[in-house]
Amino acid sequence: MWAERFLGHREKLLALARRNLNPVLARRVSAEDVVQETLAAACRRIAFFENNPEVPLYFKLRMVLLQTLTSLERRHLQARKRDAYKEMEVASGDGTSPAVLSWNMFADTVTGAFTQLARVDRRALLRQALEALTESDRRIIELRHFDGLSNNGCAEVLGITPKNASIRHVRALRKLQQKLMEFTEFNDG
Repeated sequence: MWAERFLGHREKLLALARRNLNPVLARRVSAEDVVQETLAAACRRIAFFENNPEVPLYFKLRMVLLQTLTSLERRHLQARKRDAYKEMEVASGDGTSPAVLSWNMFADTVTGAFTQLARVDRRALLRQALEALTESDRRIIELRHFDGLSNNGCAEVLGITPKNASIRHVRALRKLQQKLMEFTEFNDG
């Protein structure tokens, strides 16, 4: 029963793993490996999933996936064996990892006039602005833009109506835009 429910979220978990996989770690571990380890860890922690039934299953799986990524990073990147940082990455056609592309594409859609900022500065600015948002605003942005869920998907995960998910998303984007404006010298006027 649980395995079937877990597998229902497999594609969303795979997308999340692709976006959060450290490019250095990706030289050793694929997003598929991360999801497989996550599902195995979830099966070992059934009690965790049975407790607090009001918390959506996807959020619990998301947490297990992020913990799995942390564990894999510790195992592979902090190991005193072959140095992962010295390994060569087999890059995509343009030499950019999917995780970096995801951040850059999201930053481009949110920052508008701020696209003139250097890529590294833009990502740091975006992270700073996201951290300044409330948990609920950050959650809806993460679900929509980083987990790739639709309004309906967000509504299902959050236990709200699709209309409320849409309203929350628009409000959170406005707040994010305000934070970005606060953290920079740029403004509309």
